[in-house]
Amino acid sequence: MAYTQTELDALKAAFAAGVLRLTYDGKSVEHGSAEDMLRRIRVIESEIAQAGGKPLPVAGFASIHRMR
Repeated sequence: MAYTQTELDALKAAFAAGVLRLTYDGKSVEHGSAEDMLRRIRVIESEIAQAGGKPLPVAGFASIHRMR
């Protein structure tokens, strides 16, 4: 699937705000958990990077807290 930067930005904003449901481009998506959202973010980042030929980061740090 070809993801867009708009989708990635919306997902990152929702993750940062602690929101599991987001709407963009007239579509609504509800994720089961913060871990689900983080996995989706990583997949989209990877696909966008591969499509644009940009190198992927070698290392990173992520912290996940339980969303209520």
